[in-house]
Amino acid sequence: MRSLRLALLQLVALCLLLTGASTDAADESAAASERKHCLSCHAIRGSVKKFSDGDQVSTYVDPKAFDRSIHRTLPCSACHEEFSSKHHPDRVFRTKQQYQVRESRRCLTCHPDEKINERPIHQSLLKKELAGQPRICTTCHSAHSAQRVRKGNVTTSEEQFCLRCHRYAGTMHFASGASVSTQVDTAEIANSAHRNLACSDCHFSFSPSEHPRRQFRSIREYRLSASELCRRCHFDKQTKMAESIHYSLVSTGRLDAPTCVDCHGGHAIRSMETDRLAIVKKCASCHRQVYAEYAQSVHGRALSDTNNADVPTCIDCHSSHSIRAARSASFHDAIPDTCGGCHGKKEVMAKYGLSTAVVKTYLSDFHGMTLQLHRKEIRNRQRPAAPLAVCSDCHGVHTIGRATGENAAVIKSNLLKRCQSCHPNASENFPDIWLSHYEPSLAAMPLIFILQWFYRVMLFVMVVGLVFQILLDIRRRLEK
Repeated sequence: MRSLRLALLQLVALCLLLTGASTDAADESAAASERKHCLSCHAIRGSVKKFSDGDQVSTYVDPKAFDRSIHRTLPCSACHEEFSSKHHPDRVFRTKQQYQVRESRRCLTCHPDEKINERPIHQSLLKKELAGQPRICTTCHSAHSAQRVRKGNVTTSEEQFCLRCHRYAGTMHFASGASVSTQVDTAEIANSAHRNLACSDCHFSFSPSEHPRRQFRSIREYRLSASELCRRCHFDKQTKMAESIHYSLVSTGRLDAPTCVDCHGGHAIRSMETDRLAIVKKCASCHRQVYAEYAQSVHGRALSDTNNADVPTCIDCHSSHSIRAARSASFHDAIPDTCGGCHGKKEVMAKYGLSTAVVKTYLSDFHGMTLQLHRKEIRNRQRPAAPLAVCSDCHGVHTIGRATGENAAVIKSNLLKRCQSCHPNASENFPDIWLSHYEPSLAAMPLIFILQWFYRVMLFVMVVGLVFQILLDIRRRLEK
């Protein structure tokens, strides 16, 4: 008896389930049919509804956008109750705002105030509505492409809100009389390093409910203020920049010195690692003369002609954020280490037939030994009376040229002038007595190579002879 009762209950449940499924299927079929009928007109671009004041609104509905929306399972009549395939009233509204307010009230059917006000952003909107400012849902959520905002997916909704205004041309005016465009290029954001961030991640004082009106005296003041926002995420870079020559200039009143947005931009932020030429051109916006010299150097030509990845750019020598004053003693004394960072790599120098012993040969000659001695005595904080010659003193700073080839005579002439800055009596052949960075061999500088080995052999013979003489003297004394 008990098993029979259980079987009957299961049968009833199955019937109810099938009935519900068939009802859902019928509802879905009806909704699809209704949508197809409505879209036969509303999927055609160019249709508009006009208002009494002359304004108008598009009646076009993007079917693909609607299919991706949170409302995709609803029939059209769920929101547009008075419309159907048989009845299509022609309603009259004075203004577009009146129409939007009227349509927003339909949202309350499924989204009552008590549910909406669970979010702080809606609470602030309700306060504004009580103060007389109408609440229009589609301003943030759109009409037919509304997305789910829960589970952290706030970015889409927020961008949608901000771009309602900022995708169009607009200007921000300053007390100085200057102005700047407030239009945002969505393609720039889509290709930027910040493409996964929401607007408020950087503009954190702005939201769909709050849009403060800020006053700046000039564009420069505005850009300096914008750069301060970067420290929220890039505190490590900001700390390094605080020690740089650029930041010290800003802090002492040189407001034209570059900050974050001057180098990285506002919305079109991209990784500089992949476009090394862009780094140089960005620095050129302030350092025009330096760029002109660099562009004609062996490094600059290789970068601009072939986009050679081995070529040093500005940040390879000066760093990116902790940039020191190029005329400071500490920067000058560190130049051999800077140059050695590239010229000491065997796999890189082998491509161009260059010596990798640049640092070794420099430190073993008079100039390098003088620098090492100075580094050991740096505690005294006293500069030597004569200048310390480093790589840039002989090769130049940004005008570095190829030491061989058609420009060899020019390079030698320039080198002589550099030598004469420390050695005023240097003659035309003075640079030839220097071995450069190549160690002597039978192929290069054979005479010096033979003399070096002669001295080594003679030194060995003399030491052995001296020891032998001492041993003979000891033996003679013992025999007596």
